This record gives sequence, C-alpha cells and structure tokens, in this order.
Amino acid sequence: MIYVVDSLNIQDHKGLIDEVYKLRKRVFHDRLGWDVQLENGREIDEFDRLDPAYVVSTDPNGRVVGCMRLLQTTGPHMLSDVFAPILDGQPPLRSVLAWEATRFCVDMNSLDIGHGRKSISYVTSEVMIGAFEYAMDAGIKDAVAVIDPVMNRVMRRSGNAPYDYLGSPKCMGKVTAMAALMDCSPERVASIREFSGIHHDVFAPDLRQTVAA
Repeated sequence: MIYVVDSLNIQDHKGLIDEVYKLRKRVFHDRLGWDVQLENGREIDEFDRLDPAYVVSTDPNGRVVGCMRLLQTTGPHMLSDVFAPILDGQPPLRSVLAWEATRFCVDMNSLDIGHGRKSISYVTSEVMIGAFEYAMDAGIKDAVAVIDPVMNRVMRRSGNAPYDYLGSPKCMGKVTAMAALMDCSPERVASIREFSGIHHDVFAPDLRQTVAA
C-alpha cells in the first residue's frame, strides 16, 4: 500500500517518515556503505529539509518496506548540487514539469525473492507506480533519477526503462552514477503494471481522494 507524504500532510505521518529515514540508514549506510549523513540512527540530508514528497510502501502490518523521495528541479536537488559531474558541464535540468526521484530503496531484509506481494520486485514496482501516478496527477511530465548500472538493468527488465540519459556515467565514490530520464505517462505505468501484475489501486484509501483531486 502506498502513502504519499508531503508538506501538506507530514504532520499526520511523522511516524511513517521516521521509519523511512531508519530504512534509508539501514540500506544506504549499513548495507551499501555510502558516505551519508546520519542523525540518531536515521539517514537525513539537506534535501529532506526542502519539502519533498515521499512515496512510501507499507506491508499489511503497516511496516515501511520501500520508499522514494520526489523533489522539484527548479531549486536545489541532488543532480545539480551533488552529482553535477555526471552532466559533463551542461546545465542541470530545471523545469516546473520535471521532478527528481532519489533515495529509492526497499527493505531487502524483510522481503522475498520472486514476484509475490512480499517480494522485492513487487514493492519496487508498487513504489514506481505510486510515484508516476502521483506525478501525473500533479501535472509532471518527466522524472530524472541518479541511478547505478544495476538499477538501470532492473528498470529495463521491469518495464520501466529510461527513455534517455543526461551526461555520461561517472564514478562517484564507491558507485558508478548515471542520470536517467523517465516520462511520467500512462504508457509507462501500464508497462510496469503488466510486468508486476499489479492492476489494483495502490494508494491507501485515505489518500485516493487527494491524489485524484
């Protein structure tokens, strides 16, 4: 089930976002060994203070099992302020019709391999569907994401292949980073749904009216 938490409703979902930060710490710091900013066992950076939207997947028990952060490209964002070398000297993408998607992760410790509802593949697809549908409802046309080659292959296999890339891949710390472009379109969502077998409404009932408005 997907929750979208932004500046308008974050007061109602502080506990959920706290679990998002804890999950990000377990994934990016503990498992991947990234040099990230930690606060009391949580991974939080300066971009979390810019009123992003969080797309959060929970299991039937309400446990956070996946998440993604969406941020406007008209102001500071990771591609322009952290991963600028990828762009080969070109100006960063800035548009009211484009969002940046970052900090995507899933809880591999509590999820299975395969395609069932408790699988890594299912939660990955559910987060992507939620993010693209939410973006489309907000009038967003494109999303840019800094990914690594492994994630690029995952996206290509799962009906969510980037349609283009910005700049060129660069070694950034311990990983190779690349900037991928994805259109926020019904066709892309349909492709992800076909791959994953997710044909139902992914949003939590109390969010559907807001997302559809």
